[in-house]
Amino acid sequence: MKILDWYILKRYIFTFLMMLLLFIPIGITVDLAEKIGRILENNVPFGEVATYYLNFTVYFANLLFPLFLFLSVIWFTSKLANNTEVVAFLSSGVSFSRFLRPYIIGATIVATFALFLGMFLAPIASQGFNEFKYEYLKKNKQIQKTRDVYRQINDNDYIYISSFLPKRNIGMNFTYEHFDGNELKYKIFADNIRYIEEDSIYRLTGYVKRSYDNGIETIEKARRQNMKMPFEIEDLAPVEYAAETKPYFELLDFIKAEKRRGSSNIGRYEVVKLKKWSLPVSIFILTIIAVAVSSIKRRGGMGVNLAIGITIAMVYVFFDKIFGVMAAQSNFPAFIAVWFPNFIFGILAIILLQNAKR
Repeated sequence: MKILDWYILKRYIFTFLMMLLLFIPIGITVDLAEKIGRILENNVPFGEVATYYLNFTVYFANLLFPLFLFLSVIWFTSKLANNTEVVAFLSSGVSFSRFLRPYIIGATIVATFALFLGMFLAPIASQGFNEFKYEYLKKNKQIQKTRDVYRQINDNDYIYISSFLPKRNIGMNFTYEHFDGNELKYKIFADNIRYIEEDSIYRLTGYVKRSYDNGIETIEKARRQNMKMPFEIEDLAPVEYAAETKPYFELLDFIKAEKRRGSSNIGRYEVVKLKKWSLPVSIFILTIIAVAVSSIKRRGGMGVNLAIGITIAMVYVFFDKIFGVMAAQSNFPAFIAVWFPNFIFGILAIILLQNAKR
């Protein structure tokens, strides 16, 4: 690599790291100021709080990785433009594409780290972050789907409950169906089902079992029945943020199993999976936009470039959040929801780059 490449690449990485070191403490301070009352009220141990903010740092950085990079590139490239260094580079015979090369190298380094972070480190941090939040800060809020849960457990078994009480591990109006191919072999009803953790069994109250054999129906009843069941207690009330806490390859298996079970949260899970790939791509797109916007020396100086950059960043976040919510809460395709912002801003990047080359 030549002197120009090292000069820009070092500033690219250094400014990005400084941006992280600047905004993460601000984010922690704002979050702590908002939650300090509930933390003190619930007597949360200091070790738990420290672990939470360690997880918060990883979670926060992963969430806003592209935007931190975008603003840092605009910042230091605007300084280069204001010092007429960009003009000097281009006047020496360096093409704009050649000038862009160290930025792409830097984006590749950061995107590789972001990919690793999103696939393996961020899920661990997300689990600790969410567990702390719901254990100490949102004690009265549900983290599970607890109404009208209908799930396929395996190729032959289906369950349904009308409601679930997580604190007591009790499901109401339980139904269990077992098929052999397309033929219903038996069906179990219960007024409620409760998981007995110490014995690893389920206790069914108001138990009724209807069995079918060659058109003959037999009925078995009991006021209370203890039995083993081929599903886990989590299957009765799946945690809504479960996908965020799983490393990538576990996530693939999890989504496959949830599709088979007929989960209503597939859109949310697919968004989590696809964002692990779309985020690194967005780093390249936002880097190109940032260079194209800030490499031009403007009359208003760095302030104008930063204003333009912040506006673009806000629009990007708006698109990303709106389409993400649409996919999670409706039947809107997750692939379109996740990749549409990158597609739109990719076109914008090409247009701005062509304009900057002129």
